[in-house]
Amino acid sequence: MAELTESAVTGELARIYEEIRVYSGVPYVSSLQRHVATMPGCLEYAWAICRPAFLDGTIPETAWRRVKMIDIAPFPALSEEALRLLGVEAAGIGAIRNICNNFVRVSPINLLFAGIIERLIGGAVPDGAGMAEPTWTPPDLLAPMPAMADVDSAPPDVAAVLMQLKTEIGGKPFVPGLYRLLADWPGYLAHAATLIAPLLHDEAAKRARASIAEEIIAAADDIIAKLPPVPEGYAPPTAAQGQAIVSAIRTYRVTSPEMVVFGTLLRDALPKE
Repeated sequence: MAELTESAVTGELARIYEEIRVYSGVPYVSSLQRHVATMPGCLEYAWAICRPAFLDGTIPETAWRRVKMIDIAPFPALSEEALRLLGVEAAGIGAIRNICNNFVRVSPINLLFAGIIERLIGGAVPDGAGMAEPTWTPPDLLAPMPAMADVDSAPPDVAAVLMQLKTEIGGKPFVPGLYRLLADWPGYLAHAATLIAPLLHDEAAKRARASIAEEIIAAADDIIAKLPPVPEGYAPPTAAQGQAIVSAIRTYRVTSPEMVVFGTLLRDALPKE
């Protein structure tokens, strides 16, 4: 999937990327936003509209508050000894916990942000009085994460396990970042995939994850109603751009609740800090 990487971004988009990181409380910009940034003017338009609801905390706090882990059984707890047998030492436990925390924090925000963008593309018009003066303080950024594994260049067994966790975008396989980041610990990745892969295709589990996304996205209309009109100088996406963005959003509507659910389950199965 095409994306504008954080190392390559310049100008107004560099400022937007920095604000996304700060007001999401994570040290990176998610792949959905990096993808939208490849379409001229599109991320600039979306951020110009949504920015007031980030600065005053409305979007992050609403997204976090609306996460409900309904009827989802926990994963079996792992002892430090079991983790060592899976190739994870003490430092690795902290790194895996941080990876999970990053996805659990940012994925609900991405769901709500994407839900607002989809409604804007569908014709919703922000025409509210605006948000309150921004007095919200975002949480401190979580620690940086290791580099994501490239499925194509990963060792064959690692690549095969990662592909058990794939979804599809535009007919092409896509392995979400949470799983690719766990590839530094192949034994642990295999354990996680053994637990997760069956749930990816279980209809009841899919409905439970979809309900999490629906609960978060349902807040989009109320937020749009309060947002001020589109600032001058920002044009909405073209029809072709809008179609491509909505297609990506609908895929992320599946993978983002996966990140919430499986990030939480993996994190909570680790030994307590």
